[in-house]
Amino acid sequence: MEEIVQQVAQRTGISEDMARKAVDVVMDELQKRLPAPLASRLKEYASGKGTEGPDLSDAAKMAGGMFGK
Repeated sequence: MEEIVQQVAQRTGISEDMARKAVDVVMDELQKRLPAPLASRLKEYASGKGTEGPDLSDAAKMAGGMFGK
């Protein structure tokens, strides 16, 4: 997840501490909204550790109409 934090900091020009807080907020919100099988492994995948389980290429299908699409 550190890579995501660094990218947010670089792309937005905010400090890494602020970027970490922003990423944490987004991750927490996604965990609330995603289907349980995906939400339970979200942080593993974001950190690059999730290699087994649901295929993330199907994440949009698993989320269904979560975002109205």
